[in-house]
Amino acid sequence: MTKLGIGVIGVGEMGRRHAENLRRLVPRAELVAVADSNLVRARQVAEELEIEQAYETAQGLVDRKDIQAVVIASPPATHPDCVLAAAAAGKHIFCEKPLALTLEAADEALEAVASRKQQFQIGHMRRYDPLYAQAMKHIEGGEIGDPVIFKAIGRDAEAPPMSYFESKLNGNLFLDSSIHEFDLARWLMRDEVAEVHAFAASRAMPELAEREEFDSGVVNLRFARGAIGNVESFMNARYAYDVRTEIVGTKGTLLIGSPHGTALEVLTEEGSRRDRVRHWLVRFADAYLAEMRDFTDSVLLSRPTRVTGHDGRQSLALALAAERSFREHKPIALLN
Repeated sequence: MTKLGIGVIGVGEMGRRHAENLRRLVPRAELVAVADSNLVRARQVAEELEIEQAYETAQGLVDRKDIQAVVIASPPATHPDCVLAAAAAGKHIFCEKPLALTLEAADEALEAVASRKQQFQIGHMRRYDPLYAQAMKHIEGGEIGDPVIFKAIGRDAEAPPMSYFESKLNGNLFLDSSIHEFDLARWLMRDEVAEVHAFAASRAMPELAEREEFDSGVVNLRFARGAIGNVESFMNARYAYDVRTEIVGTKGTLLIGSPHGTALEVLTEEGSRRDRVRHWLVRFADAYLAEMRDFTDSVLLSRPTRVTGHDGRQSLALALAAERSFREHKPIALLN
């Protein structure tokens, strides 16, 4: 097989980017079809990307014989059913995070994939970002010694519309946003999280309190080997899309990212100016492309994927434990 036939399920903001990358920038992939519950949107994306097939359901897409793999980028609540449909049809699967909104649904989906031995990858794209990949090389090389503190900030420039919360198809701040930092914590610290203690609030968007939702959260972490950490998330920072991470080690510290998201600074007689990133698709454009190329190659070369179903389940377990900690006002231990 010289090219991998791929279909994309869900072509909202995220799925559209995956479809664009597959169509134009992943030479070993052939985008065959797209699907979306909004058929008008699916047909529009198909037309723009110059492919013929658009479907209203995931089942219609996975039934195609010329599709060997699917990318699932529909709303989180639909992920398990899409995984089950794709697994039953014998397709290799790339699934955006979170894998599911409950551990029970996640386990059912992972069991279906394991029983048929398809390739499966979770969309934790920050592992593919050049800055984070470089940081991991410094950690693996022992340059900062033994990591002892993990600190992460994830702030979106603008919150999604209220329809995002009203649809019941998406997760909360911990599930849809902090989960990226939870995955980074496990990956960069090379350890599992043993305990979380979470706090959350809806001060910036008080209307969320009526829905028992929150716009900001802080989660303290205790790792299995004794290291500690902290994750801060905020969905309405206004000033920029701001993602930063620190790894403090026994011999040094790594600082990853900045509010500017760029190395360019303009210095003039009037003063200085630095650009700021406003959107996650801009900040992590390289990462989204790299992960799709890697997934395609993993399937074609029959090699293990770099971000596994276990990784997806562990980050989901952390997000759910954080929510439980916040709602029950107590630390929550995790079984690893």
